[in-house]
Amino acid sequence: MTELRDRSGSRNTGTVTTKVPARLDRLPWSRWHWMIVVGLGTVWILDGLEVTIVGNIAGRLSEDGSGLSITDAQVTGVAAALYVAGACAGALFFGRLTDLFGRKKLFLVTLGLYLAATALTAVSFSSWWFFLFRFLTGFGIGGEYAAINSAIDELIPSKYRGRVDLIINGSFWLGAVAGALLSVVALDTDVFPAWLGWRLTFALGVVLGLVILLVRRHVPESPRWMFLHGKDREAEELVTDVERQVEAEKGVRLPEPDEAITVARHHSIGFGLIARTVFRSYPRRAVLGLALFIGQAFLYNAITFGFGTILIRFFDVPSGVTGYYFAVIAFGNFLGPLLLGRFFDTVGRRPMIAGTYVLSGLLLFGTAWLFGAGRLTAVTMTACWCVVLFFASAGASSAYLTVSEIFPMETRAMAIAFFYAIGTAAGGISGPLIFADLTSSGVRADTVLAFCTGASLMVAAGLVAAFFAVAAEGRSLERIAAPLSVRSDTA
Repeated sequence: MTELRDRSGSRNTGTVTTKVPARLDRLPWSRWHWMIVVGLGTVWILDGLEVTIVGNIAGRLSEDGSGLSITDAQVTGVAAALYVAGACAGALFFGRLTDLFGRKKLFLVTLGLYLAATALTAVSFSSWWFFLFRFLTGFGIGGEYAAINSAIDELIPSKYRGRVDLIINGSFWLGAVAGALLSVVALDTDVFPAWLGWRLTFALGVVLGLVILLVRRHVPESPRWMFLHGKDREAEELVTDVERQVEAEKGVRLPEPDEAITVARHHSIGFGLIARTVFRSYPRRAVLGLALFIGQAFLYNAITFGFGTILIRFFDVPSGVTGYYFAVIAFGNFLGPLLLGRFFDTVGRRPMIAGTYVLSGLLLFGTAWLFGAGRLTAVTMTACWCVVLFFASAGASSAYLTVSEIFPMETRAMAIAFFYAIGTAAGGISGPLIFADLTSSGVRADTVLAFCTGASLMVAAGLVAAFFAVAAEGRSLERIAAPLSVRSDTA
């Protein structure tokens, strides 16, 4: 067999010509796609549940009788930072394995790790145990980001990819609503003892994760990954079976795809090549990805990790009812991607990404001014946050969409992992540590500074998007960024 060299410079021993990407992209929406959404997308509900529960139970954990010797600043600061650090490390670790061994194997492993770590968090008996398993829970969730976003974008037709990706990532906030309302019940000492209620909230996450695991077993491997790794026959068979299901459901004959791609088979690509591809071949896209992730991470950490503390310290809201307020803003967060998502496919990526980032940042500046002037109540403060996060949530979700579609297929999971890890580490590790001190100081000006920091970075990211965002709406992944192993005559 003739030895070939692909665009990456790697040596390969054969090629495959396939229409699998075109066949997947021309599929109408069907029950099969809903199965993908439910099996993969619902994990963000668990992530939202996790983050929200910890934020809302911080006050209770620091009280006598909780069963833990820990302060609320440690919960919202150290534990939150460790959770995010674990997510960053897990994204990088599992991102590499996802590109090597496939999407399906890894999204089963990462969910299993999440379930085990969450269950062990529920039985925490000391602060170090709580910190350790918060880190490991984040480690599993971080792996989910790389494996799941890769699979979703490679399985969903290009016509729907933007809105589906945004809504799936936005479903984090459905978990946040559930976590907020659950915390109200769990923190009610008339219902559960102080040492038990917060443990039950983590146990519920385990139950939900087991249900998702049952559905996820039926989600297939990505055919795009398969034909690149010498499994082109299996990829063809899988897509053929999906086409039969869709034709039977819709009662129509699918049109023949007219676009084929020829790629060289390979089994792995090193970190060096991934880094060169991202930063040397796509420098503007690399800057875009970093800006989007850092901006949204700081904005959300400026608000959400100190949410309960702000309500308690500045508005005298009882710790047991802060969950009601958070449920309201969490629902507003979900409405953002739900109602604005389709415009990312119709109006376009660049105007929508830039617009949602800049507008949410400006609105947060306005909220900071009103708060600093003492013109807000707990209710009006929550209303302001709702408006800010309606737009910010759509923008933040588009960050995951962006980095999952603008780099070559062979680097997709690692690109998601890298930008998530770097951006989130910058805003998600330093953010809780900085903002926990600012929002818990009891000084109004400190909280205003936290808000303005998040708002500034969000606006800056929006301006970067205005110049660097890619018009990816309605385009196949292979046209947005040709695979590294594509034959030169088909690139």
